[in-house]
Amino acid sequence: QLQLVESGGGLVTPGGSLRLSCAASGDTLANYCVGWVRQAPGKEREVVSSISRVDDSTYYADSVRGRVTISRDNAKNTVYLQIDSLQPEDTAVYFCVAAPVMGLVVTFRDHDTWGQGTQVTVSS
Repeated sequence: QLQLVESGGGLVTPGGSLRLSCAASGDTLANYCVGWVRQAPGKEREVVSSISRVDDSTYYADSVRGRVTISRDNAKNTVYLQIDSLQPEDTAVYFCVAAPVMGLVVTFRDHDTWGQGTQVTVSS
């Protein structure tokens, strides 16, 4: 059974960068479309980015396009999210989620596999 563990969150000042990691165990992450979903207090969940299993095509939310890069390292069974030019509005818990589908997912479901989340706080 697939399990996901996120890491790399933390406290950064505006303009800083972070690289979040999503390490998988129990199955091969290359068999999944993988995404990053964030949730800030009092706000709805937002799919930040996703990467397909077929051709590594990617999706980026308008709120982060140009500042975020998603990538996967199949040898390490890990997906990464590089976030640059962080702003206070990026503060949220970031979840890694995996869906066993062929296409590019932009809406993940509760029954997909979710990690426990990693906190990203952007503050001066």
